[in-house]
Amino acid sequence: MNCSGIDLANGEWIEIEFDRTITEIRTPEIGGQPAGDGPYLAPGFIDIQVNGFAGVDFNNPCATSGQIGLALDTILTTGVTRCLPTVITGGPDEMLTCLRNLRAAQKELQWGRAIAGFHVEGPYIGAEDGPRGAHPKRWVRPPDIDEFHRWQDATDANIRLVTLSPHWPEAPSYIAAITSAGVTASIGHTGATAEQIAAAVEAGATLSTHLGNGAHSIMRRHPNYIWEQLAEDRLSASFIVDGIHLGHAYLKTALRAKSVQRTILVTDASAPAGAAPGRYRLGEQDADLTADGRVVLAGTDKLAGSALRMDAGIANLVRLGGLSLRDAVQTATTNPARLIHLEGRMEGLKAGEAADIVAFRERDGAIEIESLYLDGEAVFAGLP
Repeated sequence: MNCSGIDLANGEWIEIEFDRTITEIRTPEIGGQPAGDGPYLAPGFIDIQVNGFAGVDFNNPCATSGQIGLALDTILTTGVTRCLPTVITGGPDEMLTCLRNLRAAQKELQWGRAIAGFHVEGPYIGAEDGPRGAHPKRWVRPPDIDEFHRWQDATDANIRLVTLSPHWPEAPSYIAAITSAGVTASIGHTGATAEQIAAAVEAGATLSTHLGNGAHSIMRRHPNYIWEQLAEDRLSASFIVDGIHLGHAYLKTALRAKSVQRTILVTDASAPAGAAPGRYRLGEQDADLTADGRVVLAGTDKLAGSALRMDAGIANLVRLGGLSLRDAVQTATTNPARLIHLEGRMEGLKAGEAADIVAFRERDGAIEIESLYLDGEAVFAGLP
């Protein structure tokens, strides 16, 4: 198969030949470029934190493969070709069941290979209001390497990312153990001290999960755990860029501190994403999607994930964060791929890489997806 358009990485018109992988990228000779504007071509987007979509909650132990497939099909329309369905803090048995359901969907669904693995966010987080976020307090518990092995057994060793707080005494040894197994460890939902954060990084943590969220509403101006993570160059950081979770000044400052190379765009989408305003479930709790696009625990103003689409997140990084379109796309493609060691996706549009390709246009500050290929197979093509 082949497709053609403008390579977002360098602005040149290219033609891509591919089967399951990219076999050749050609630049037409002068005069060979088609007249008119073509779409931009980029690697398919990667979302390493998505809790649900299209009314489907990945934290529902009763979610079927068909329901998970509905969510995945909708996620694909946003230009995402690989994602990490995310299971948050819950009861041990319920979390295992959710992971088993997601693994079954990964194996059974037509586009199941878009599921690149799984992100477990919690339950080893801070129990305090603020750092805990929307996670249920009764299930917060200290790191347990035996539980990690049960997650791996349930998913056939497909856990790729674990978010935990380094304030637990067990955290450094836990981080060392999972990273030695090839799993990425991330700091998040924490009120940890500078020393505890440093110990986590020394043990192998390489990411801060949605930095600036899952935090106290009021904290010491300095030092504090957000500054410590911003200043640590060995940590990349993920951000929810929906215009709701982060203030513009903080976002710009955080992007400068981390640089494009260490920035990861995530949606942190939950069940209401891609659905109409109303009430939904997030694990064992109710959450409301408000008319202004906020996802909050029912009856509160506490954020509970987002309704963000990845294509909108990229546009927001340009509009709110001041990044170029090329840099914004990097935060949703090669950066997350390298973070989670996703083979075939770490080098961008190059021969030998997976044929995960998105064609899109930028119109009036919005990203409009035209075509999408997953492992060289057209998920959809030629949308107007």
